[in-house]
Amino acid sequence: MKETLKSAEEKMKKSIESLRSNFASVRTGRANPQILDRLRVDYYGSPTPIQTVASVSVSEGRTLVISPWDKSNLKAIEKAIQASDIGINPTNDGNVIRLAFPQTTEEDRKKLCKTVKKYGEEAKVAVRNVRRDTLEKFKKMKKDGTLTEDDQKDAEKKIQKLTDKYCEEIDKAVAEKEKEIMSI
Repeated sequence: MKETLKSAEEKMKKSIESLRSNFASVRTGRANPQILDRLRVDYYGSPTPIQTVASVSVSEGRTLVISPWDKSNLKAIEKAIQASDIGINPTNDGNVIRLAFPQTTEEDRKKLCKTVKKYGEEAKVAVRNVRRDTLEKFKKMKKDGTLTEDDQKDAEKKIQKLTDKYCEEIDKAVAEKEKEIMSI
């Protein structure tokens, strides 16, 4: 029973980590190198993370500067950025690529908040799915005779506490991200 609860908690933690990763990809108007984390560049025929083929730095708060280790990769990096869903056109000066992040409007910030809420809801669904799967395991263990009815009830209470804890953590993370977005 303890291993099952521990496994469930690990899966719930991974849902939170995934949520934070999704938050990092939300474009907030500030230059954030993490927005490029999911971007893959065609590097000698294989998709490679941009951080592997170039250094990414923030310049002047609203501009990302991408300096490839090998200048011959400039076109491939530029092509990958244009093909992505970042929504920013790269500027290539022959040595580096610059991504200028425009100031977000009130309407854009509201859309970003909706996206953040959607990510939060997806994380809650993932946590609830873990709870459901764990409850089914407990029912099977009771049916097999490895768990008494009292132990099953106790385990169900514990998994519900874990679910509530992680749903609350998701709500806090969503509220923090919304506050950050609206204060830009």
